[in-house]
Amino acid sequence: MNLAVKKKILDKIKEYDKIFLFRHVRNDGDCVGATKGFKRILQLSFPNKKIYLIDTETAEYLRFLGPEDAPVEDKEYSDALGIVIDTASEARISNKNYKLCKEVIKIDHHIPLENYGDIIWVEEERSSACEMIADFYDTFKDELKIDTEAATYIYTGMVTDSGRFKYEGVTGETMRKAALILDCGVDTEKLYANLYLEAFGYLKFKAEIYRRMQITENGVAYIFIDKEMQEQFNLTLEQASACVGTLDSIRDAIAWMVFIENGDEENSIRVRLRSRFVHINPIAEKYRGGGHACASGATVYGWEEAEQLLKDADAHVKEYKETHEGWL
Repeated sequence: MNLAVKKKILDKIKEYDKIFLFRHVRNDGDCVGATKGFKRILQLSFPNKKIYLIDTETAEYLRFLGPEDAPVEDKEYSDALGIVIDTASEARISNKNYKLCKEVIKIDHHIPLENYGDIIWVEEERSSACEMIADFYDTFKDELKIDTEAATYIYTGMVTDSGRFKYEGVTGETMRKAALILDCGVDTEKLYANLYLEAFGYLKFKAEIYRRMQITENGVAYIFIDKEMQEQFNLTLEQASACVGTLDSIRDAIAWMVFIENGDEENSIRVRLRSRFVHINPIAEKYRGGGHACASGATVYGWEEAEQLLKDADAHVKEYKETHEGWL
């Protein structure tokens, strides 16, 4: 799939002696796994090249994957190739120095919001950016090298972005790429322990989610997490956002979302939207967001606008249920 553009990317990588990797803000297992995994593959395959991954933002639950490179002077970017992975729009690129690179490549699996970069490889049907990196390695495995470290990074992103291989985008191809990566010696027991074991206090927070959760007339489950609740359970924004998965198993609720108060002067509220069967991204895009068909993010300002998003989502689900069969 997309062999021509992958060949262009490999040729461009070979052309440069210095490469910088970039990912999105509010990072997750996929963007961290893809950038760290691709960096490791490039280091193994081209030991004479300088490969950098510089990002000051690291999700707490992913710290077990290790640190990133120390910052370098801006002038180091000017003669380098930049590769941005798992980021649909330029506004969401974490390290803004990507603009200083001589050329930029975009590798992504989100619904395209905008085009940027000199070479663009987008496959929105892929379950994760890490699946794309696994595919890139598989395509050129006669020229590229991989080891257990790189495989662990890549498998982390495949597992987390696919919901442990249960989301809509998972295909037979996903599982074949996962098998290829697993065969490189990934310790899944250790990996899953790092990813999914939870602190006792966080489980108490999840219990409170179940106590407070609500559902709209047509089947949108939701929870509002204000600053008071975040302080009560000593939550980071990252931890509060992660609880969206807590609402994913309610019969008749084919969409679910979490509203997290940021506590800034703009009174902004982060919204995590998820769904099954119905595509929820049109609602996210209406409210300054986007993402995947069934997994998106948005931003609203004030609880009044949050209520309006919820009404729009409820109407969206109502229309879907009235015009489709087979949902549970």
